[in-house]
Amino acid sequence: MPKVTVDGIDVEVPAGSTVLQAAEAAGIEIPRFCYHERLSIAGNCRMCLVEVEKAPPKPIASCAWPVADGMVVHTDSPMVRNARRGVMEFLLINHPLDCPICDQGGECDLQDQALGYGAGGSRYEENKRAVKDKNLGPLVKTVMTRCIHCTRCIRFITEVAGVPDLGATARGENMEVGTYVEKALSSELSANIIDLCPVGALTSKPYAFVARSWELAKTDSVDVLDAVGSNIRVDSRGPEVLRILPRTNDDVNEEWLGDKSRFAVDGLKRRRLDTPWLRRDGKLVQASWEEALTAVAERLRSSRPERIGAIAGDLCDAESMLALRDLLTALGSENLDCRQRGERLEAGRRDFYLFNSAIAGIDEADAVVIIGSDPRREAPVLNARIRKRWLAAGIPVFRIGAEANLTYPVTHLGDGPAALRALLDSPDARLRDAKKPMVILGAGATARPDGAAVLAAAWKLAGALGGLTPDWHGFNLLHRSAALVGGLDLGFVPGARGKAAAEMLGGGVDVLWLLGTDEVPAERIGSDTFVIYQGHHGDRGAARADVILPGAAYTEKDATYVNTEGRVQRGQLAVYPPGEAREDWKIIRALSAQLGHTLPYDDLDALRRRLEQVNPVFGRVGFLPRFGCSDPAGPAGDPAALGEAAFAPAIPNYYQTDPISRASPTMAECTARLTPMAQAAE
Repeated sequence: MPKVTVDGIDVEVPAGSTVLQAAEAAGIEIPRFCYHERLSIAGNCRMCLVEVEKAPPKPIASCAWPVADGMVVHTDSPMVRNARRGVMEFLLINHPLDCPICDQGGECDLQDQALGYGAGGSRYEENKRAVKDKNLGPLVKTVMTRCIHCTRCIRFITEVAGVPDLGATARGENMEVGTYVEKALSSELSANIIDLCPVGALTSKPYAFVARSWELAKTDSVDVLDAVGSNIRVDSRGPEVLRILPRTNDDVNEEWLGDKSRFAVDGLKRRRLDTPWLRRDGKLVQASWEEALTAVAERLRSSRPERIGAIAGDLCDAESMLALRDLLTALGSENLDCRQRGERLEAGRRDFYLFNSAIAGIDEADAVVIIGSDPRREAPVLNARIRKRWLAAGIPVFRIGAEANLTYPVTHLGDGPAALRALLDSPDARLRDAKKPMVILGAGATARPDGAAVLAAAWKLAGALGGLTPDWHGFNLLHRSAALVGGLDLGFVPGARGKAAAEMLGGGVDVLWLLGTDEVPAERIGSDTFVIYQGHHGDRGAARADVILPGAAYTEKDATYVNTEGRVQRGQLAVYPPGEAREDWKIIRALSAQLGHTLPYDDLDALRRRLEQVNPVFGRVGFLPRFGCSDPAGPAGDPAALGEAAFAPAIPNYYQTDPISRASPTMAECTARLTPMAQAAE
């Protein structure tokens, strides 16, 4: 590895590194606008100039200059300082003086670097250039006069998001960044260009003129609107969440975030349940907590244990599911299910329902088979990781399911189980030669009558391709629900004599507890069933309820979630629940005391000790060990029992998949403008 001296500090860096990367390794800051470690090198802005001994006697762009052994670099010489001041002066020639009204104010790289590296004034008095703003859709606001042509947005949309939407037209002072013909950005990751933009040219349209960065309280948390568990930062002011931004976690979401996870935030304050409700004479009326809990307790006491059941929804945290499981166990009921769509998944063995290769393991795969899944809409960040691996190594990707544009070349094998049978009988040569193949099974493919057979066939395929070895686990389930893995880890599934979700919905119970369960059609619930709905939005589940217990959304509680790869992560309370709403586990704990079956935990620490007692994986927060496959024996399903029906898309509309996004005006506008049906109508 080359040894380089940067400002008198000796560092050793990998061959092929740039001077800028060597300076970072030495702990020395070099200003930059166009360079980004996850994008290709453009060398546009020239702000990262340095002086290199024995090189041509001129400032050198450090982002594009490779290191050599024995190189000596100066980052703060008089030549470098003068060069940077000149570059900054040129950048500011046409940049408007609208910092007081710019949403980037306080978070602007141009502000910071103009102060740190620019001159005290400008010699230019000519009129500034003006550029027409572009309409990029309902999410990204443009003020293109501010653009400094760093091309970060173009490179992200092209390289990471994988859609040919942005580019540059004309040259020199006439160059403009845009969409060639006016259209909305078509990527589910489009808003990441807001974070990448180093000036105020691209900002958040829903957040425009809402708040300044220094007014906001910032809380680290976890996204729950898909199963990836992207790390996020929740920015709030007073009682309201104003925006959500991604946090860097190289093992999960790198530094990207899906548009729904970012912009559905306005759904947190609409259609909220903030007081208990009781159904009297066929109508829901407001009630006190005492009245609501008394009504629930009386109904539970008067029902036989085998006629009481509970279903957990997509956004539930592990604490609330454990509290409800413990309460029903104390009542003598085994009717529990966290698989509200009827997924044929087994809770006994963890690698039967996890993304076992891990999200970061995609970077090691040399072939991918996707079965019954559309990762672009089910998990946009994970899909970008598959594209990244394809760009880096050109790996072959095969897919069985409805045709879709996944942003990378895919060999489409068929729409249904027949293609899976054919692949089992005769795998492609590129799959047979793979050393680390990945089989990715969509959770939607297991929520079918032959779901157990599909699961078993996918496992068998992973084994036939050599993907189940002590060093590599190539079987992966891509879930769409943030709660499903946590529920399976807790055993929130029917006991030996218990009923699954479909049986409970069909009149198999007299009392049905819906814990945030909103994806079940009301007509499937028995007309005589007494329904308790506990959740935070007046969505589908609340409409059918006889008692409504208002809970807390994911930004309003300290909670534990397990993502699709089995990584245990914790979200933190950013704002308090509205009105009389309470954290879900506290509601269940209060009811248990009224029933005479008081749960043995009074605070969150005690509840989390109970979590770890039920399953030790909950003591491993934020850390995910990588395991190979220790037992190649597959799940109980019979691969020969595959049906004939094609795999249907699990998510028809990416922008509205849960009660929060369905309550969001921004997501409603995205649905109207960006979904395939809306684009076809245009």
